[in-house]
Amino acid sequence: MHNEDCLDLLRKLVHAPSPSFNEEAVAAWISWWFDRNELPFRRPQGNIVACASTPDPARKTLALIAHLDTIPPTGGYTRDPYDAGDSPDIIWGLGANDDGGSVVSMLAVLRHYYGKTLPFNLLLLLVREEECSGPDGLRWLYGPDGPFAQKPDSPLWLPRPDWAIVGEPTSMRAATSERGLLVIDGEAFGESGHAARGDGVNALYLALDDIARLRGHRFPRVSPEMGEVRLNVTQILSGTAHNVIPDRCRFVVDIRPNELYTPLEILEELQTLCQSRLSARNLLHRASATATDSPLRRALAALGIDTFSSPTSSDWMQLPCDAIKMGPGDSARSHRADEYIRTAEIEAAITQYINFIENLRASL
Repeated sequence: MHNEDCLDLLRKLVHAPSPSFNEEAVAAWISWWFDRNELPFRRPQGNIVACASTPDPARKTLALIAHLDTIPPTGGYTRDPYDAGDSPDIIWGLGANDDGGSVVSMLAVLRHYYGKTLPFNLLLLLVREEECSGPDGLRWLYGPDGPFAQKPDSPLWLPRPDWAIVGEPTSMRAATSERGLLVIDGEAFGESGHAARGDGVNALYLALDDIARLRGHRFPRVSPEMGEVRLNVTQILSGTAHNVIPDRCRFVVDIRPNELYTPLEILEELQTLCQSRLSARNLLHRASATATDSPLRRALAALGIDTFSSPTSSDWMQLPCDAIKMGPGDSARSHRADEYIRTAEIEAAITQYINFIENLRASL
C-alpha cells in the first residue's frame, strides 16, 4: 500500500502544535493532504469531514473518528516535543501516538475506499476538542446546528452514523466498553467554635461520616464487562487554624461509572447517603458499551481481534450510536514525555481497518 505520504503527514502534524481549541495548524496540513490527493472534504466548525463517496440517505453509515487536538506537553521530555525525528521506523513527538496515528491511518483508509461501492456510507470525522470535551467537536456535530441535524437537501447535511470506530491508541485491540468519569465536589457545613471548649459543629467530622458512607456503598448494577462502579475519595480540605473548629470541609470523589448508570443517577444516589452537598463538575462523561448483538462485535469475532474494556474515556461518550474503540499505538505512551508511535503500527492499523470494513460489508 502507498502510505508513505500519510507517514510524512504525521511528521508534519507533530511539528504543528495543536492544543485543544487551537487545532488550526494541524487542520491546515490535513487540508493540504486532501487537496494533494484530490479528495473532497469540508471543515465545519473547524472539524474535518469527508465521505468515501456521495452519501446515500437510505443507507446506514459507518464513521471513522479520530481527534485533532493534544494536551499541552508534560514535563520530562528529553527531546523537542514538536520534533518528529528522521527515523524511518519511529515517529516521535506530542500527538504522534494520541491521536495522530489514528488520524493518518483513517485518512489512508478513506483514500482506499474513495469512489468504491460499499453497502453503507463511509464517513471520516476528524474532530476538535476531544481532550477537553469542548463544545465545537462531536458535541457540535451532533448538536442542533451541526450537520447530523440537517435534512438531506441541506448543503450542510451529513449522514448520521449508525456505527463508529473511535480511533484511539489501543494497540489495535478493540475496546467494546469504556468507563465514564464523574468527579464530584462534596462540601460539609458546620459551625465554627473554639477547640478548647469544644464549641460548634465540626464540619470535618460531618465530611468524614459521609466519606465512610461513600466508602461502604456498593452500586447494585454490575456490568458483565466492566464490573462495579468504582469510587474513590481523592482529596480533602478543611480548617483555618489548630484551635478553631472548622465550619467547612471540602472533599473530592473520583467515580468511574459502568454503562448501566448515567452520571446523574450516580450523583442522585450518592446524595441520598450524604449530609454534605454534592455537585458534579460535569455530567457528560458517561460510560459506553458496544451492543451485544452489534455487527461490529460479529466482525471483531470473525477476524479474531482481541477485545477488552477500556479504563480511559474518549469521544465515544459523545456518540449516540453503536461503536468500538480501536487504533494504532499504545495507550501507555499517551500523555507522557517522549511520546512516539512506530510506523509499522500505522501500516498494520490500515490493513486491519480495511479487513474490518470488508468483513462488515460481507456480513450485511
